[in-house]
Amino acid sequence: MLEKIPSVIGEALSGLKAGREKTASHAAFADVPETLTLTSPAFVDGADMPARFTADGAGVSPPLAWTGLPPGTAALVVLVEDAGSPTPQPLVHLIAWNLPPESAGLDEGALPSPGRPSSTQRMGRNSFLRPEWLPPDPPSGHGRHDYVFQIYALRQPLHLADEPGRGALIEAMQGHVLAKGHLTGGYARS
Repeated sequence: MLEKIPSVIGEALSGLKAGREKTASHAAFADVPETLTLTSPAFVDGADMPARFTADGAGVSPPLAWTGLPPGTAALVVLVEDAGSPTPQPLVHLIAWNLPPESAGLDEGALPSPGRPSSTQRMGRNSFLRPEWLPPDPPSGHGRHDYVFQIYALRQPLHLADEPGRGALIEAMQGHVLAKGHLTGGYARS
């Protein structure tokens, strides 16, 4: 959708970015210890994501792996936000909640995405109000966007209505986060 925005508009907005300090990890859970390790076999932290995970490719969710869960972890949350979006707050690309603590990760395409069947995983609404992976789709000429993949270990499962948004998720997580971790993948459309 955003690939249709003329690059001159993207360039004009290039100085406007939500910022990493507004992601949930920094804004809502700054005091939580960052002791979880979140990785992907598809890209390393800080590197660009392959196009197959974006709107310019197949748009499938990337594979993720995590280690270092603290004792007492009862559930996991994965939240992905675009710190480079030209919006006041980061765009939400993924909310997956109440992941089982015995899982060690997610396979490529394991989560629902546009045009792909839904999974049994509990999903929240992305910024386009859909319970699925929102493939990166930055405006042409806007520059590199940093997609911050965040994982949270919780001391108890969350009790939320189906398909919560970011605000409801963060509110429900308050006081229950044992540890966090992050992985950043970049993407830019020339």
